[in-house]
Amino acid sequence: MSFLSILFLALAMSADAFAAAIGKGAMLHRPRLLEALRTGLIFGVIEAITPLVGWSAGRFAANYVTAWDHWIAFAILSALGLRMIWSGIRPSHEEQEKPRSHSFVLLAMTAFGTSIDAMSVGVSLAFLDVDILPVAIAIGLVTFVMVTIGVMLGRILGGASRRTVEVIGGLILITIGALILHKHLMGAG
Repeated sequence: MSFLSILFLALAMSADAFAAAIGKGAMLHRPRLLEALRTGLIFGVIEAITPLVGWSAGRFAANYVTAWDHWIAFAILSALGLRMIWSGIRPSHEEQEKPRSHSFVLLAMTAFGTSIDAMSVGVSLAFLDVDILPVAIAIGLVTFVMVTIGVMLGRILGGASRRTVEVIGGLILITIGALILHKHLMGAG
């Protein structure tokens, strides 16, 4: 693969993580650069690992992985999205203060949900006999940068009501999951 092809692939793989990061940043109380870098690192590492996993699985069990990856992404992102929407609409006696950071588990689950498509790309690249390591590194680095920028952009948007931001963020995650599912189902048909 050419450098330009790898770069475009990495940008495409980081787009949904970028959208999720904007929501994550908006939900925090004035996130600092260190929190944005931490979030970017978590997303970037997971996004770099998933094509490696997909590539390895593609070498051994391509039909099984590609048959279920889009359903897994849809389920994880929908569950996280519904949790965010519920948190945004449930009655509250007092407006809770925005957290200063998200838990590692929540960030890792969101990152995994947005990186399922990178796993599928890894499966596809296994059949093309592509050197997966430079591709995985590029995807991880671009995702790191895009998510860091997304969290800081979310800081600008964070002046909105926490409840509104949570509902919008949840809808974004569900939409990303539905788009992944739609893309795979339409491609299979």
